[in-house]
Amino acid sequence: MRVLVVEDEPHMAELIRKGLSREGFAVDAAADGEECLAMATETRYDAIVLDIMLPGISGFEACRRLRGEAVWTPVLMLTARDSLDSKLTGFESGADDYLVKPFALQEVEARLQVLARRGKGVQSR
Repeated sequence: MRVLVVEDEPHMAELIRKGLSREGFAVDAAADGEECLAMATETRYDAIVLDIMLPGISGFEACRRLRGEAVWTPVLMLTARDSLDSKLTGFESGADDYLVKPFALQEVEARLQVLARRGKGVQSR
């Protein structure tokens, strides 16, 4: 499974990348919303792990723009923002799932497997 991890905190991005790679995922990383857009529109991913609080454009806006460009890759928002309003905004922006930090890597893996299985080329809205 090929996954794009979008996380601006280098240590967190590396932990996620290493953990997913150990489990057999092919992982690319982006550090901001603009890089996410460029990579996700150029490469076909099975899933995207997207932080919300990114430099430049937010994860919410990146997800909206991806959907506007007809990129229907399943998106798992992985963030410290745990309010109901943030979760609802995430889903309204086009996210398929939402997980709050701190998290167990095994849960991220399981959610990515489910999203990829369910979302093969399917429009979420």
